[in-house]
Amino acid sequence: MAKLMSAELEEMQRLVVSSDSVELKLTVSDEDRASAAAALGVDPLDARLRQVYFFDTPDLALDRSGVVVRGRRSQGAPDDTVVKLRPVVPDDLPAELRSDKDFVVEVDAMPGSYVCSGSFKGRLKGDTVKEVVAGKRPLRKLFTKEQRAFYAAQAPDGITLDDLSVLGPVNVLKLKFSPEGLDRRLAAEMWFYPDGSRILELSTKCAPQAWLEVATEVRDYLTAADIDLTAEQSTKTRAALSYFSELLE
Repeated sequence: MAKLMSAELEEMQRLVVSSDSVELKLTVSDEDRASAAAALGVDPLDARLRQVYFFDTPDLALDRSGVVVRGRRSQGAPDDTVVKLRPVVPDDLPAELRSDKDFVVEVDAMPGSYVCSGSFKGRLKGDTVKEVVAGKRPLRKLFTKEQRAFYAAQAPDGITLDDLSVLGPVNVLKLKFSPEGLDRRLAAEMWFYPDGSRILELSTKCAPQAWLEVATEVRDYLTAADIDLTAEQSTKTRAALSYFSELLE
């Protein structure tokens, strides 16, 4: 799914071989959403509802430093959190960090670009995210000791977790499905922003050693389904941060 020059592919491959997984992503253009859903056999009633919250300063100091802090509520599943740093070079990360089962290094690739990130993930009990965004509990309570330590090591000096503002929520429908004629599962995510804009993203994850084969297979399948691979690509996180930060100004 990625269209990169040879030098960029070589650099991406160096990152991929040291990563834990690869996620291939494609933003579907506005005019192609309905036809893409029909071609892939997507039924929105099978999707799971999520609420996604980001946490940053009003002027997005974390975003400028490559740090993403997120909390998420999911229908029928536990709340979860992540503290993410991007870009990263996998071989430069401490061995202790790489060995932690909750820390994942992943390369995200979309047509024309890629980024390697390191994510410290966590799961929560009860309605912790709901309580925190309602101001009933401090923000730091969303994160494990290990996540807090990772945040402290990567965030700009003087900005603690409890200093961050709530940016959200974005309501999201996510559906994992196996389209007819493709021997692998895809995920479709529709992000609904409060201003009425939407982003539909298709994605699939694969092992690092299989990424090029999988990218070729999925590209050929989507092309045969008349899904435009040249549409302008959008970043869901950046769109959310930009929208909500403007409301805080």
